[in-house]
Amino acid sequence: MPMYTVRPFHRAAGAVLAEHWPACMYRVPSLHRRLSPDASPTPQEEVDPVLQALESRQEEILKRLYELKSAVDGLSKMIQTPDADFDVTNIIQTDECSPSTTSGADLDLMLGKDYGALKDIVINANPSLPPLSLLVLHSLLCERYKILSAVHTHSSVKSVPENLLKCFGEQPKKQPRHEYQLGFTLIWKDVPKPQMKFSVQTMCPIEGEGNIARFLFSLFGHKYSAVTSTLIDSWVDTAIFQLKEGSSKEKGAVLRSMNAALGKASWLGGSELTVADVVAWCALQQTGGAGAAPDNVQKWMKSCENLAPFSSVMKLLK
Repeated sequence: MPMYTVRPFHRAAGAVLAEHWPACMYRVPSLHRRLSPDASPTPQEEVDPVLQALESRQEEILKRLYELKSAVDGLSKMIQTPDADFDVTNIIQTDECSPSTTSGADLDLMLGKDYGALKDIVINANPSLPPLSLLVLHSLLCERYKILSAVHTHSSVKSVPENLLKCFGEQPKKQPRHEYQLGFTLIWKDVPKPQMKFSVQTMCPIEGEGNIARFLFSLFGHKYSAVTSTLIDSWVDTAIFQLKEGSSKEKGAVLRSMNAALGKASWLGGSELTVADVVAWCALQQTGGAGAAPDNVQKWMKSCENLAPFSSVMKLLK
């Protein structure tokens, strides 16, 4: 005998199931909109206002994302193709430099980028101790390449002297961005030492005025022997660490060494101007040791000042 007896839920064999029995366990309103927007919805097909608002919001977001993607694609084409202008914004001052000779292919090889895209160099420097050598090298580069120059002021700096804001000259009329070979951006920022990037997204910064000066001068493509390269590097380090930052005794020793070297050659690196001359001249100008320099050094300084890039930087010292 069974413990419990219950009524069966099925009818006799062959009987028809009751028509009122449901075909599913639970019946809920359809969440899908009707296929035809013009068709009149049935009560079961009425769209929930909350869902309709969510769908509209999603469509608006997708539309804005598509517009943003189109804008980014347009900007990338402006930079990489020679058919579009680039509107430079938020620039305190710009300047164009017309090169005496163009060598874009050489610049591409040195910077490791494809021809047609503007190469950007970005330098952060403290206005309390402006890196004069980098400004001289900027002027020298302007004689070789067509450069789009810009000066910015970072929020970490409260004020910048007017002459430093105009260190690249007066603002010219705008030119299409693709017509320039090199972008040179100087940002006055509260940093302990100058910092430079030429591939802003992928590289660590190059720090120190001497190291940045070496890089900028390398863009001229000069080739030196191992002995001459070592001599130039030695003078650059001596100018930065002893002539500019050393004691009075160290400065005196450096001036005597320079006087002896310049008695045998016109420039510190030999027979032509090098980055050593640029860095050493700027160090003497900033430390105020130019007046007490020996005869050969005085003659060498006048040779530097007869060059336009040096004379333009001298105006910043007044």
